[in-house]
Amino acid sequence: MNFVMKAAMGGGPPDVGKMMGGGEKEEEDPDAAEKEAERLEALKQEEEERKDKYAKIEAEREGMRQGIRDKYGIKKREVVDESAAMEQQSEGSLTKPKKLVPAGCGDEEEEEASIMDTVMKYLPGPLQDMLKK
Repeated sequence: MNFVMKAAMGGGPPDVGKMMGGGEKEEEDPDAAEKEAERLEALKQEEEERKDKYAKIEAEREGMRQGIRDKYGIKKREVVDESAAMEQQSEGSLTKPKKLVPAGCGDEEEEEASIMDTVMKYLPGPLQDMLKK
């Protein structure tokens, strides 16, 4: 209530000019570069700790999986292809790499041809002749 009375009487808070974009310019902090470097280093360290934490969790999970495989006599699938090995290794993992292009999306020419063939099957004979020309 006190603020409203002061604002109505014209007093206002002392930093209204700063909030409106005018007034005094802020001086740059001489230690800003150091602080930014420290902040970036802290972020980097936190990211490494997070990765270590999830690697540890994944190792524990793999140990449990192996225990279940041993208990029930299940064989672990062997993969010959390296990319498939990476995919199988990260299957169910929290740190699974994302696929950039889904399977089957790479060959656009083949897809267009197959779509045209499919459409051509359903058109009547005269229309097919016109489209082939």
